[in-house]
Amino acid sequence: SSGINAEYGGEVIEKDGQKFVKFYGMSSSTAMQKHSGGVANYRTSEGKTVLIPYRGSINTTIQDILGGVRSCCTYVGAVKLKELPKRTTFVRVTRQLNEVYGKASINKTD
Repeated sequence: SSGINAEYGGEVIEKDGQKFVKFYGMSSSTAMQKHSGGVANYRTSEGKTVLIPYRGSINTTIQDILGGVRSCCTYVGAVKLKELPKRTTFVRVTRQLNEVYGKASINKTD
């Protein structure tokens, strides 16, 4: 699942019993207010501010990743990481769409 870890250092907000981190683009009204004292009369904000689920410490995320790698090795019978290419066929998949500002599970704030 997506989210931001504690080490990110952003503003943590609690909403309906869940923790979120405020994430904003530098053209958003949030950024302009924080860094420039607001949106100037001759400008308009172009970016958005969203709340992204807070995931806690990065250690938990790293443990999740390591657990997935261990499971993968078990499935293919690899004792060491360097055996993975010999026991599998890798298929490169690239992400074609950035859903940070449009995904339904993320709460928009402006």
